[in-house]
Amino acid sequence: MASTSYCATPSPSLRCSAAFFPTFASPPTVLRFAVPPLLPRRLAVSPPRIRIPAVASALESLVQESDDEDEEYDESGMFKDEAWASADERDAVRSPELVVPELEELPEQWRRSRIAWLCKELPAYKHSTFTRILNAQRKWLTQEDATYVAVHCLRIRDNDAAFRVFSWMERQHWYRFNFALATRVADFLGREGKVEKCREMFEAMVKQGRVPAESTFHILTVAYLSTPRGRCLEHACTIYNQMIQMGGYKPRLSLHNSLFRALVSKTGGTAKHNLRQAEFVYHNLVTTNLEVHKEVYAGLIWLHSYQDVIDRDRIIALRKEMKQAGFDESIDVLVSVMRAFSKEGRVQETEATWHEILQTGSELPAQAYVCRMEVYARTGEPMKSLDIFREMKRQSIPPNVATYHKIIEIMANAKEIDVAEQLMDEFSESHMKHLMPAFLALMYMYLDLDMHEKLELTFSKCLARCRPNRILYTIYLESQIRAGNVEKAEEVFNEMHKKGTIGTNAKSCNIMLRGYISVEDYQKAEKVYDMMCKKKYDVQEDLLEELQTGLRLGKKVAVKPKPVSMKLDQEQREILIGFLLGGTQIESHAQRGVHIVHFKFQEYSDAHSVLRVHIHERFFEWLTSASRSFDDESKIPYEFSTIPHLHFGFFADQFFLKGQPVLPKLIHRWLSPRVLAYWFMFGGFKLSSGDIVLKVSGGNSEGVERIVNSLHAQSLPSKVKRKGQFFWIGFQGSNADSFCKVIEPYLLDGFLGLTTQESGSVGSGDDQDTETDSDDDTRKYGSEE
Repeated sequence: MASTSYCATPSPSLRCSAAFFPTFASPPTVLRFAVPPLLPRRLAVSPPRIRIPAVASALESLVQESDDEDEEYDESGMFKDEAWASADERDAVRSPELVVPELEELPEQWRRSRIAWLCKELPAYKHSTFTRILNAQRKWLTQEDATYVAVHCLRIRDNDAAFRVFSWMERQHWYRFNFALATRVADFLGREGKVEKCREMFEAMVKQGRVPAESTFHILTVAYLSTPRGRCLEHACTIYNQMIQMGGYKPRLSLHNSLFRALVSKTGGTAKHNLRQAEFVYHNLVTTNLEVHKEVYAGLIWLHSYQDVIDRDRIIALRKEMKQAGFDESIDVLVSVMRAFSKEGRVQETEATWHEILQTGSELPAQAYVCRMEVYARTGEPMKSLDIFREMKRQSIPPNVATYHKIIEIMANAKEIDVAEQLMDEFSESHMKHLMPAFLALMYMYLDLDMHEKLELTFSKCLARCRPNRILYTIYLESQIRAGNVEKAEEVFNEMHKKGTIGTNAKSCNIMLRGYISVEDYQKAEKVYDMMCKKKYDVQEDLLEELQTGLRLGKKVAVKPKPVSMKLDQEQREILIGFLLGGTQIESHAQRGVHIVHFKFQEYSDAHSVLRVHIHERFFEWLTSASRSFDDESKIPYEFSTIPHLHFGFFADQFFLKGQPVLPKLIHRWLSPRVLAYWFMFGGFKLSSGDIVLKVSGGNSEGVERIVNSLHAQSLPSKVKRKGQFFWIGFQGSNADSFCKVIEPYLLDGFLGLTTQESGSVGSGDDQDTETDSDDDTRKYGSEE
């Protein structure tokens, strides 16, 4: 097959790696690629610049390059370019040298010709043909020959081809681990943004008992930071910590700053969990005598101000260190200090900090007014908070969403009904989003005051403006029970149970149980009680005693329930099949025959966020005790696991072979509408064109063909593409509409709209990289006839 120009026969001057040399009359000359100034650009391929995504504006100055910076890196200074892949920084973090002989120095002409042919032809092929060509050369190809081919692929910037050659080498009987080559391949993959493959090379080095090079740690960390999705920040922190603790390296100042910027780039409520890691970065900056920038101090104080328990001594110490470093406190720092003081109810300190802000003469931030309102609310002066809100408006500072949330919450807690309702109307008419917290504050107020009619009206308004959640329905359910409308409450409870996006929990079941007991309907109360036992919900002791008493009076012997036999129902089995097709993992436990299911959802996906709550409720009785201890659905983790159990063994045997995902031979019989629906919700998405795409985790072409034939038998014609290690099944045009009609009864409310805009991230993989771009590959469905 003719190749393009960049895949031409390699230059004779290119040298091929060898752990030892063949027998020569005299040792061949060698070149060392990693040590400048020899061949400084021979293998230092310059990939396109990859920029770290924008983060908090307060920290933008951390990595700005100064105009008069020396070309040579200064250990005590900071490399201030935002682009991590700049040439200076790549040269600063060196990798092990890779020694290779020249091609023409090989004694056999036929070997030289065949190696040159492989270098020319292999990059033009994809995975399957690529592997077949290499397999056909196994009789004569040695590790030195294969290493030369891998190095050539790196030279022509085909890093995926180099990775395939390296992976093929690992499976050969003559393979000896080449640390320098593994480092070079990992570094080039990381620079190109191939995070998963770079991590695979990283883990291969660790498995061989080797500590990866400093360059690999550095590049992999920054590659994760350059991938703003899933758990990449968590992975970046893990590699950064291992770089220091396992490798004993001292990261460059630019790496410290880049990671710190990423840690404070989220909103305060989310970023507060990054405090420990941020403190670790700060500790490393101080102990290695690197320059600590003003924004690092500001970021740490900001993170501390959002903690549930304020460490006032630590904030005071940071402010003192900041002043000793010669930095003035900015408005952001002062607002963070106000936030911390207001959470502790310290009026004097909060007002003193407020006066410091006034003295700066800068524009007054709305968040400072929120802190003042909160501190007076905590000290029992809610009307003072209202005066501050009105003062803010008189100063022509427009209230934002956080301001309305806070003042409505304060007025609702103070039971100022008219003021709270007036503020809520004003907030609604402002056409701002995120009305749910304000609606909930009003409903809690009405519930405490037994104003059930107004609560029901507010519930209806909230349904019209916001996406409902379990908290909203639970408040409404309790209102109906308190009002004595048990029949209406039963309708609400059943609606919650049927709606996958809402669901029931221990609190709603206890409320419904109290309602049935209050009207002495012990038969229905016992059914709710049995359901709670099956789901392992905690039953309130007073309700249990009342239920026992009522059943005795009804001449029905009441006994404590026997341990419920754990068994997957039909819906749970079908959900598991759909999730396993989409990529959910099952691992064996130490106890033989027992397995654990790991549910893993993408944190930055709205679709997965909704699905996570539903699966947590649906498999509640199967989860570990740690995973069940979340009453607030917003606190449910994005990863949770089941208890070890024998019932998962069947699914492990069918969907996994030696730890690798496969497709069961009977999969074509299991594709019910519910299975397809959960497969789509977890491992699929809807394109903007309306086409449907499903990812197939594991399996081969035969298994995929059985799935396609089964779908065709259900009048759902589809097309198949292979992208890297995954197969993708697509439904176009009218076929996509037919597919949606089949799965619609089992989809969560509004789920189709959530998946349309998230085609770039599906399934459980957070950082998977493949041969082609996801969007480009899926567009091909529309171009085929």
